[in-house]
Amino acid sequence: MIVLSGADLVLPDRVMPGGALVIEGDRISDIRPASSGSAARGSLADTRHYIVPGFIDVHLHGLHGVDVISSDDSVVRIAADLPRYGVTAFCPTTVACSPEALQRVLLQVRRARELPPRGAARVLPAHLESNFIAGNYRGAQPAACLRSPGHALRQEPESAGDFTGLDILREVEQASSEIGIVTLASELAGGLELVEWLTSRGHRAALGHSGATCEEALAAIDRGACHATHLFNCMPPFNHRAPGLVGAILRSDRIAAELICDGRHVHPAAIHAAVAAKGSSRIMAVSDATAACGLPRGSRAALGGQMITTGDGAAYLDDGRLAGGIATMADAFRMLVGPVGLSLVDAARLCSTTPARELGLAGLGGLSVGALADFVVLDARLGVLQTYVGGELVYARSDKP
Repeated sequence: MIVLSGADLVLPDRVMPGGALVIEGDRISDIRPASSGSAARGSLADTRHYIVPGFIDVHLHGLHGVDVISSDDSVVRIAADLPRYGVTAFCPTTVACSPEALQRVLLQVRRARELPPRGAARVLPAHLESNFIAGNYRGAQPAACLRSPGHALRQEPESAGDFTGLDILREVEQASSEIGIVTLASELAGGLELVEWLTSRGHRAALGHSGATCEEALAAIDRGACHATHLFNCMPPFNHRAPGLVGAILRSDRIAAELICDGRHVHPAAIHAAVAAKGSSRIMAVSDATAACGLPRGSRAALGGQMITTGDGAAYLDDGRLAGGIATMADAFRMLVGPVGLSLVDAARLCSTTPARELGLAGLGGLSVGALADFVVLDARLGVLQTYVGGELVYARSDKP
């Protein structure tokens, strides 16, 4: 048994000052005031600490120079490094890529889920920022890899490239259980049919990298789209006369939205407004972290075969376009509590509870009796001190204050 005693516990509905978290095996067995029981192995006895549920990142491309697509062991290498940032589970996220690259990533995901690496974050089914997105809103996605959903579903040949959209769909079918989220532009020819194709196979159809009108997006939601990829980014800005995809996402309570909470991709005031519009139960904080995350400013790294550079609060392509994040989920949590102005409870919902519920992760995303013991110990400045996965201490900061 492990008892962590004295820290403030960020519970699903409140903060318990100076509580005690009791761990038996891989589960939380009790939550109680610290004074009601004696301390045991792992005791903190420090009221300057907070314990929050482990962060769940549903959109992460890479870390520490490693891109999800870059090698045959990239997924487990990223998983091993994530606990230092409080991440206890993540969706390896691809960019539009070749069928061979996609197959390689999905094989890694399957292996990591069948034999979970010790001392690492949990590997969840992948998030595909897929080949079926709009060219005008592709962001840092490689244009040469974009394909037509209509051609793919009708099994028609395409004029450009050495693979077809059908080749991508075949990979999706062959590794269906290893895929959780698929981002697409529903306004493309065949886009609505692709939403139905994905949802019928148990995937979360995500609207993103898209120029859809409000009406087109609402039609996709009616067909089953339930996820929005990095709200505000790679979609037309909100206009009160033409609200577009942003307006549809904010309007509908049937779709949960990602937000890149680094203060660079989305202004803190816009983050606050989105949470106010949809509620903390319909927003997921994400890092959109790339291989540039964790590297010094000016470092070069790969993103799906393209080179990116760490710069002012984000990663950039050589032409200056934003190319993903360099902040971590721990940074996102601090951003939400600090500049955005959310409570600790709401910040934990965005970083843990909502992602877990949306992905159907039973026992994850909150501190409660019977839940899996995936949690993070934070210091007074909300820096990560310790990370536990399944009751096992997988990271401990060496320079505790």
